[in-house]
Amino acid sequence: MKYDFTSIMDRHGKDAIAVDGLGSRPGFAPGAPKEGFDAIPMWVADMNFPTVPTIPEAIIERAKHPAYGYFDATDDYFNEIIAWHEKRNGVTGLTRECIGYENGVLGGVISALNVVCSKGDKVLLQSPTYIGFTMSLTNNGYDMVLSPMKKDENGVWRMDYEDMEEKLRTQNIHATVFCSPHNPCGRVWERWELEKAMALFEKYDVKVISDEIWSDIILAGNKHIPTQMVNEWARQNTVAVYAPSKTFNLAGLVGSYHIIYNKWLRDRVLKESSLPHYNDMNVLSMHALIGAYKPEGYEWTDELCQTLTGNVDYACNYIREHFKGVEVSKPQGTYMLFVDCTQWCAEHGKTIEELEQACWDVGVAVQDGKMFHGPCHLRMNLALPLSRVQEAFDRLDKYVFNA
Repeated sequence: MKYDFTSIMDRHGKDAIAVDGLGSRPGFAPGAPKEGFDAIPMWVADMNFPTVPTIPEAIIERAKHPAYGYFDATDDYFNEIIAWHEKRNGVTGLTRECIGYENGVLGGVISALNVVCSKGDKVLLQSPTYIGFTMSLTNNGYDMVLSPMKKDENGVWRMDYEDMEEKLRTQNIHATVFCSPHNPCGRVWERWELEKAMALFEKYDVKVISDEIWSDIILAGNKHIPTQMVNEWARQNTVAVYAPSKTFNLAGLVGSYHIIYNKWLRDRVLKESSLPHYNDMNVLSMHALIGAYKPEGYEWTDELCQTLTGNVDYACNYIREHFKGVEVSKPQGTYMLFVDCTQWCAEHGKTIEELEQACWDVGVAVQDGKMFHGPCHLRMNLALPLSRVQEAFDRLDKYVFNA
């Protein structure tokens, strides 16, 4: 490979909660490991790879100029976003007027909901559910209505359309937060699934807020279809939110954006986002995006997805072959596993909390799945060099699942 996905990067003392936050945030972060074990960060959804070199190059080049005053987004900023979506997902007809800055995807989700809902309204989401949705919707006074997904005969997570329709029909729901690819289950939706969902949303006059922050991280054999590309109704009734942060590990720089084709929706979301006088771009964040979306960024992302595909294959095969009573549906996108330990815990007389602690004790810092509405689940980040993934599973084998 051209880029480095094998070196073990020391993140200690570099402001990374993935390693420095262990043991310091009970109820959120995993506990610190016992003596004799180093920490393998497999919880918070950032990556343990050095990002594409064009990003620090762009930041450093801009930072050399010793003035960081007020600024406007440049043509390059918008042009790179337009080109990225066209080249990677076949998007046509995207113009700079349809692109708006958001400090974060969750902030964009809330701004959109504030436009199409009233406080206290019900909002449909799939379950399992990203903890960020739970926290932000609850904090802003929205009532989440969860539609549990089902696994099909092949163990693939699917939307339950009958359950979705029943809730849309009976609970006066007019907005949904749609996650594509899905976090935490890693589904990359097929076109027929999207078409069926959009047909339901159109039937019940439901506006769609589509979180597509993971849309660049697609594993081999799968293809992301932007929600707004499903049909003209979806294009006009969807607020889509994106960011380079998951793809290029830029969450600490802050900088997301929305794409809205419908002018009525766009004008009101922009107005809503502007109300706190807080939704302003950072000049270095802008240059980081421009650096990310350069030609090298396309190559780097392709190699990243190839690396993550190998990591996911390794982890899922290891679980199947070595961890009896543990189930996982192989993700098609993202770098997260959502691991069901229900049967293992029952057979071994353990609670999920005891299992998590056993993982943490030996430095395998996985995340509590209950926060994602997985009652007996672990959420596991695989965006590490393969050697670290192998070490983690070796420890889980020796000290946890087969101890």
